[in-house]
Amino acid sequence: MWDDSFPSFLIGLREGLEAGLVVSVLVATLVRAGARPRLPQVWTGVLAAIALSMSFGAVLTFTAASLSTTAQEAFGGALSIVAVAFVTAMVFWMRRSARSLAGDIKEKVTEALTMGAGVLVLTSFLAVGREGLETALFLWTTARAARESAGPMAGAGAGLVLAALLCWGLYRRVLRINLTRFFTVTGGVLIVIAAGVLGYGLRDLQEGAALPGGTVYAFDLSGSVDAGSWYSTLLQGVLNLTPTMTWLQAVGYAGYLAVVMTLFVRGVRDVPGAAERVATPPPRPDSTPAAQPTAPAANRPRLLLLVAVVAVPALLAGLVVALAHPKPAAGETVAVSGTDCGQGFTAPEPGRQDFRMHNTGNQTSEVYLIDPSTNAVYGEIEGLAPGTTRDLVATVAGGTYAWRCVPADGRAVTSKAVRVGGAAGAHAVVPVSERDLAAPLKAYRAYVNQGLATLVTRTRKLNDDIRAGHLDTARADWLAAHRTYASLGAAYGTFEDFDQKIDGRPDGLPGGVRDKDFTGFLRIEYGLWHGESAAGLRGVAQQLADDTAGLRKAFPHQDFDPSDLPLRAHEILENTLQFELTGDTDQGSGSGLATADANLAGTRELLAVLRPLLTSRAPRLLPTVDADITRLQKLLDSAHRGTVWTPVDRLGPAGKARIDGATGQLLEDLSTVPDLLEIRKSA
Repeated sequence: MWDDSFPSFLIGLREGLEAGLVVSVLVATLVRAGARPRLPQVWTGVLAAIALSMSFGAVLTFTAASLSTTAQEAFGGALSIVAVAFVTAMVFWMRRSARSLAGDIKEKVTEALTMGAGVLVLTSFLAVGREGLETALFLWTTARAARESAGPMAGAGAGLVLAALLCWGLYRRVLRINLTRFFTVTGGVLIVIAAGVLGYGLRDLQEGAALPGGTVYAFDLSGSVDAGSWYSTLLQGVLNLTPTMTWLQAVGYAGYLAVVMTLFVRGVRDVPGAAERVATPPPRPDSTPAAQPTAPAANRPRLLLLVAVVAVPALLAGLVVALAHPKPAAGETVAVSGTDCGQGFTAPEPGRQDFRMHNTGNQTSEVYLIDPSTNAVYGEIEGLAPGTTRDLVATVAGGTYAWRCVPADGRAVTSKAVRVGGAAGAHAVVPVSERDLAAPLKAYRAYVNQGLATLVTRTRKLNDDIRAGHLDTARADWLAAHRTYASLGAAYGTFEDFDQKIDGRPDGLPGGVRDKDFTGFLRIEYGLWHGESAAGLRGVAQQLADDTAGLRKAFPHQDFDPSDLPLRAHEILENTLQFELTGDTDQGSGSGLATADANLAGTRELLAVLRPLLTSRAPRLLPTVDADITRLQKLLDSAHRGTVWTPVDRLGPAGKARIDGATGQLLEDLSTVPDLLEIRKSA
């Protein structure tokens, strides 16, 4: 998050300072001219500019959301190029104009004072509006590059606040800044950042099929550079440099940087370096003419004007959003039944469509909008009951579409196909069948069988330690055995009652940790780390050894639902974040991070067997997930020395936040796996 905030902080600081200096000059000139009653006209123009800028940001956001995935890439890439052009022009303009800014603004104010209120409002509006629109566009592009808005918005907010404080200090004459040098230094940094935005924009245009060369790479360092490391994250967040870049990206980045930076540095040498105080100080109170009293009736037009200048841009933005991001078009009603699927279906217009699906049959049915050539699913409704109507919203682009209805008896019926013209771009998910998951399930069952064999050996060793009274050895062997069990997380749902016996928590038991039904690893953990004698733990240790042996014997005959595999890809670490990383399951050993490490190993193994299916359906997901796993693994590795792990409650706020954040990010990226690999009857 915070690695993405610096570019926005810098643009917020520069643009905010530019706008603030202009406002300072406007206000100071009016005060010096004895025209304080005209100040509301300045603030009216400023408010109008702010409202317009925020409305522009909303239009960009909602316009992009209404487009298909491919169109979004092209739209974002094009605006990134525009943002680079604006920032470049702004850098060169401010380098030339910083020294004469005050004089230019004073001249415009003097003219406005003789021409009426509207001209003064327009002067402040235009002066601030340009910076506001540039800021909105740059923030939108940086937030899109970061794929989150919290960091860029926080950075921009901090920059604007600092800019406001600097302008106030200049206005009150309590601060001196060499503005020529300031704008020169920040201009150079912004040129470097803009080069990264240009490279990102070119990549977006390639992914949006607007430019060629999307698969021709200048370099690919993903195998040797950790994309999740702090330095890689920092370079990508600040400079938009990634381990993999196409030739067009690399040439655009280097070419822009070489040409623009050379011109900028050459121009700097020709500009004198004298400091310039652009904000004129206010006059002394005793020299300020008394403000003229204003009649209440005269305040109403001013109030209405203030409301209007804020409301009008917002209303205009709302109209643009309504047109650019319309509600799904009201499509025709499509009949669903076990004998006639898709009756009334005609070729829809491209865009977001709302299909009204009405079940005219006598069985509950699954309904899918598919590409009949690949069985890829564009939208679905599960459990459409007889006689009911539900809406299915899907984005339609160029391609072939058909309806597939799968009633309760399982006999699928497919409608006639229709062709929609235009460019492709609608997102579809290739369905997964039980047959597709057969090989991953077989591989994972083999992994669990091997893990259970190791588990039986280690729980027997733990039992022998306790029977012999070697409690120090038992503590080390307990951790090894428990980590083995924790690495089998995707199979917990298959273990039936064994899971509660082997790894059940005391939550809800009448006697808590002393309850007779509290057994397994956590019961032994409590005893080993709370001074219980070996004699008191022998029965529990023997029961654990017997239960793990029973589980190993029963597992080959237990029903392992193949749909559990994609579900567990997300749920293993979800439980880790909820229980292990909160210390909720800790019974004294402080081994929550060790268990989390074993959970991560189990997740990695599960993803290994699912990788072929994920690669064909979401090729860009796995590199992201791999980087997330590497990042979390490094944090966990740093939390132990040998077999000694740092307890969760001793991590410190910063360390705990880093591990929680890395786990949360991995969870977010894994959250799409269940939907991608959901077993659908449409195949």
